[in-house]
Amino acid sequence: MSEATQVMGLKAKLGLDVFKHDSEFHIRIIPGCEKDPRLKKAILVCPAGLYSENSQGEVELDQDGCLECGTCRIACGSDLLDWHYPSGGAGVQFRFG
Repeated sequence: MSEATQVMGLKAKLGLDVFKHDSEFHIRIIPGCEKDPRLKKAILVCPAGLYSENSQGEVELDQDGCLECGTCRIACGSDLLDWHYPSGGAGVQFRFG
């Protein structure tokens, strides 16, 4: 297969995206909810892999690379996450390869 006809994989396509930081990140774990077992769903469902569990059993959120899909909000609910879209001009800009 020639280079011109090769299909890009998902990771390669996501690597083309541009992320513009906002003054404030658009997702925040509500303080005191870091150990809530329902929040662990975000670790499994986030397509960007932004959620992880630390050695104290708390879920942590990495701000870099959010796709703004809302999957974590749907899985965990608004009682665990404070979620809103970034302000205009900030956030993810998708580039399709």
